[in-house]
Amino acid sequence: MPARPGVMLAAAVAGVALLTGCGGSSSPATSAAAPSGTSSVAPVPATTTPATTGSAGAASSAPRFSKVLVIPMENKTEGEVIGSPQAPYLTMLAGRYGTTTNMDAGYPAACPSLAAYLLMTSGGTHGVCDDASPQAHQIGGSNIFQQVAESGREWRNYAESMPSACAMDNSADGLYLVRHAPAPYYVSERGRCPRWDVPLGSRTGGALHDDVAAGRLPAYAMATPNACDDMHGAAGCSGDSVRNGDDWMAGWLPQILAGPDYAAGRLLIIITWDEGTSTDNHIPTLVISPTTDHVTATRPYTQCSTLRTVEELLGLPLLGCAADAPSLRPAFNL
Repeated sequence: MPARPGVMLAAAVAGVALLTGCGGSSSPATSAAAPSGTSSVAPVPATTTPATTGSAGAASSAPRFSKVLVIPMENKTEGEVIGSPQAPYLTMLAGRYGTTTNMDAGYPAACPSLAAYLLMTSGGTHGVCDDASPQAHQIGGSNIFQQVAESGREWRNYAESMPSACAMDNSADGLYLVRHAPAPYYVSERGRCPRWDVPLGSRTGGALHDDVAAGRLPAYAMATPNACDDMHGAAGCSGDSVRNGDDWMAGWLPQILAGPDYAAGRLLIIITWDEGTSTDNHIPTLVISPTTDHVTATRPYTQCSTLRTVEELLGLPLLGCAADAPSLRPAFNL
């Protein structure tokens, strides 16, 4: 296991809540509301994206990356992770690469996980404010999975403890939760889902290990830890939930960083959280890339920013709230 220094970063004030069509929350909206539909807007051309500030220096005028890996974690605020003695590895990554200090999940804090995953993959919550199955929520409209596939490239959702490919129900042991692996919710992806929504495997073998080792990660990938390893703290999990997630990351990240995709400079990694607590959606988000060096970004962001950044780097139209959200690219030198 790699060295795990505990670098303390300052926690910032709570982020801005961005309402996206999911009702019943007491969280105030302090910025423009994010649309919950799926209308697309053409992205700012990479050649005209302005360079802005960040300790890593000015951003390039053109995207450097052809692949993005998003790792979603669960149910923790920034102050519960960054600087925590239970999260030395993630704290080290935040200091070495890049972190946000003012990121809000972007949807009402009273809504559970599924709304966040829909937001970060389609630009809207589609009015969802529960964690029901794909059978209950058959989401139409465009999404990042469909966009990537229709551009002639591939996506993967690697889900830990998934009992079979494209599983549409939670596993009996409660470790695989389909709402944390959102591809099956999208009607457009039902045909591709059995091939591209797959069990993650282990650090010594399986889909994620093999694709990392061979340098064949797809254009867009989501790697979903199980409900013990994602800090969710599901029933039956032993130990501290933050420590469990930190240990999972400390086991996987060195392998991914040593893989051909990252070594060649074509892979961006975003580690983010779906939500904080039922009252506070100020979440941690880490940006890891060869061009991101000791960046602490204080600008307000949301998961709409995560989606915008992915779509910009992959040359895709901006969906829903991504069209109005600030990109992560300038601050993190992407």
